Amino acid sequence: MHQMTLAEIARGLADKKFSSEELTKVLLARITQLDPQLNSFISLTEDLAVEQAKAADARRANGESSALLGAPIAHKDLFCTQGIRTSCGSRMLDNFKAPYDATVVAKLAAAGAVTLGKTNMDEFAMGSANESSWYGAVKNPWNLEHVPGGSSGGSAAAVAARLLPAATATDTGGSIRQPAAFTNLTGLKPTYGRVSRWGMIAYASSLDQGGPLARTAEDCAILLQGMAGFDPNDSTSIDEPVPDYSASLGESLQGLRIGVPKEYFSAGLDPRIAELIQNSIQQLQKLGAVIKEISLPNMQHAIPAYYVIAPAEASSNLSRFDGVRFGHRCENPENLIDLYKRSRGEGFGAEVQRRIMVGAYALSAGYYDAYYLKAQKIRRLVKNDFMAAFNEVDIILGPTTPNPAWKLGAKNSDPVAAYLEDVYTITANLAGLPGLSMPAGFVDGLPVGVQLLAPYFQEGRLLNVAHQYQLNTDWHTRTPTGF
Repeated sequence: MHQMTLAEIARGLADKKFSSEELTKVLLARITQLDPQLNSFISLTEDLAVEQAKAADARRANGESSALLGAPIAHKDLFCTQGIRTSCGSRMLDNFKAPYDATVVAKLAAAGAVTLGKTNMDEFAMGSANESSWYGAVKNPWNLEHVPGGSSGGSAAAVAARLLPAATATDTGGSIRQPAAFTNLTGLKPTYGRVSRWGMIAYASSLDQGGPLARTAEDCAILLQGMAGFDPNDSTSIDEPVPDYSASLGESLQGLRIGVPKEYFSAGLDPRIAELIQNSIQQLQKLGAVIKEISLPNMQHAIPAYYVIAPAEASSNLSRFDGVRFGHRCENPENLIDLYKRSRGEGFGAEVQRRIMVGAYALSAGYYDAYYLKAQKIRRLVKNDFMAAFNEVDIILGPTTPNPAWKLGAKNSDPVAAYLEDVYTITANLAGLPGLSMPAGFVDGLPVGVQLLAPYFQEGRLLNVAHQYQLNTDWHTRTPTGF
């Protein structure tokens, strides 16, 4: 059962080959058995899962049928879940039980999805390796000595290890696509505003976006269908009709114009990954796509701009965690200032503290114009580059990451080296565009991803291209040894 995709599970449930309760219990047992190797879960919700599975079986018995009804999933541990710990991978929120469900959680529960638990993550979604979690690093199931990518590494590792078929994730600078690339999954960051951020604990509010992680584009289409849609509770949610993502998966790629930015193939890209990307391009050409070289001239400025904007927003968002209203509180504070200092000093880890300090500096008097304002101007230039490119091509293709997954701890002494791994992904967040990573091969036994970017609200086109590619390749079917 654990090898089935979401689509296969939906068909099996519809054909009464097994029940949601049976499947849920099998996967819960598998998580209990195998997750100690991976550390991909922070919390398991066995009782809730069995209860939801029984309810889904009852709904199917009454004639209901939808792809997500009875399907087991997990949520990244920054989606608020009523009565269940929502920690954000931080000591600061280790004792926080959300009083309500995030919109994404509520929508998927209403669709009949079964929540198996909450997955591990970089603390407050700040990281590219899933090593900054208060609950310990997550291991990559393809090689337990390597990182799974971050910040959604818990969701990625759990799905890649076949502990469950799909999971929710979030992407601020590549945190869905990069873990997908490192663990041989398909991961989709939707257009900013396509998926509600209400109840999703914020890192950087103008960049964060929730999306699906699964093994196939077909499964991502199913999960995104349940997640997407306008939410009046979220001021950044966009009132745009949600198409049937599964309906467009079978469309031909004949005549599809694919742009390949020349800036992607610089000295920083592992030549073995470059070769796999070229193989992917050739495969898409066989399916009828037309390849064109394009330019994104301001891409070189994206990382410095991002690492001003994101920490600036983080320093503002995380100011609410002060030891007064909720979250970690220090013991026996001498006064209010001591309460603030020690609660935040004890509650936040080193990476979060680093980004808060960078953000506070960038927003401080005398530096706002020099750093934050300039970064926002660069953000506009990055967006303009994409708008010009999409006048010439339908989608943009390139590597998801410049290197395969690195060893645990290898970049802990040099945070900037880890930041540079986001070079291909952060531009989509700065511009608010949808982006997808799909499996494209292996380097030294570690997975490699190819990234696709599309114009606003063209998630269906990304899923269509990825699905057609996956019908003609088998990278996405490979399973890590031991899982």
